[in-house]
Amino acid sequence: MKITIERGALLKSLNHVQSVVERRNTIPILSNVLIKAEDGQLSLTATDLDIEVVEATDTDVAQAGATTAPAHTLYDIVRKLPEGAQVELATQDEGRLQLTAGRSRFALQALPQEDFPTMTAGSLPHRFELPAEHMRRLIDKTRFAISTEETRYYLNGIYLHAVEDGKTPSLRAVATDGHRLAQVDHDLPDGASGMPGVIVPRKTVLELQKLLEGDTGNVSIGVSETKIRFEFGGVVLTSKLIDGTFPDYGRVIPADNDKMMEVDGKSFAEAVDRVSTISTEKSRAVKLNLEEGRLTLSVTNPDSGSATEEISVSYSASPIEIGFNARYLLDITGQLDGEQAVFAFADSGSPTLVKDTEDAMAIYVLMPMRV
Repeated sequence: MKITIERGALLKSLNHVQSVVERRNTIPILSNVLIKAEDGQLSLTATDLDIEVVEATDTDVAQAGATTAPAHTLYDIVRKLPEGAQVELATQDEGRLQLTAGRSRFALQALPQEDFPTMTAGSLPHRFELPAEHMRRLIDKTRFAISTEETRYYLNGIYLHAVEDGKTPSLRAVATDGHRLAQVDHDLPDGASGMPGVIVPRKTVLELQKLLEGDTGNVSIGVSETKIRFEFGGVVLTSKLIDGTFPDYGRVIPADNDKMMEVDGKSFAEAVDRVSTISTEKSRAVKLNLEEGRLTLSVTNPDSGSATEEISVSYSASPIEIGFNARYLLDITGQLDGEQAVFAFADSGSPTLVKDTEDAMAIYVLMPMRV
């Protein structure tokens, strides 16, 4: 194999694939990236056996072939090369990959490409397309609520499913960690009808978010009971799905919350951020006192003192006092597109519903805490 490629193009591809590779691996080949050159294209593949990312880039192929090289080492070398450098990659007889750029020369230990595992997706019966910006929206507005608690593994991802119950058919993304819930809808794309409800793992979600950055085309999505595949802009990401049952999230979305507060989202978030400065790192509790036209935020910490701040709100129901985790409040207000946020309360012990005045297809639920 022998190819020449511009440093920037190689770095971009390596950056996309190397983040899948775990830093510590008991199987040496999984620390490597598979490099294939043929038909004027360089293809890079990385996998951790749960996710596989393949990216193809146009390049000058002098001699077709394939090899593997340590992913992170190769990425670090290319990253440190001068901008605009022409990089030559060539395989050597003694099982090494030679990288040449200007006066720099590196020989990397390669492992046989035959040992590199391939991830077969099998048949993906449900196929549909989404604009990249809409796929990003589904991820960005829900990923903060993904649970990191490994014991409840079925919450360690985004639940993606088709909703076709009487209302406008939707493709829905839901994430929850038991303390907060995010639900975002998108008009159901052609081909998504009847797809199984799937739980896309957290690592896959984060990789996909990185890969989609700046992409303006369409994302082609294929789904089966066990795998999901995303294809866009020369990238193919295939992932196993979480094998579990997502809980009936509809039961925790309140329908009868009648105490409505409308507040400027930015002012509210800034006030929460300020008063929470002295809250304990563990609880991060902030108390909301609501009266007609006025919201008082307060935090009391026996070790460091207290803080209060008052802001004007639109509220005319009976007074209510309720506590929340400040970080959770900030996570939710950070997703809102509109200037105004609408909070719907029932009482101090029941879940609170948060809506975005600019995005009717996104709703958030927050569990209160004792303060």
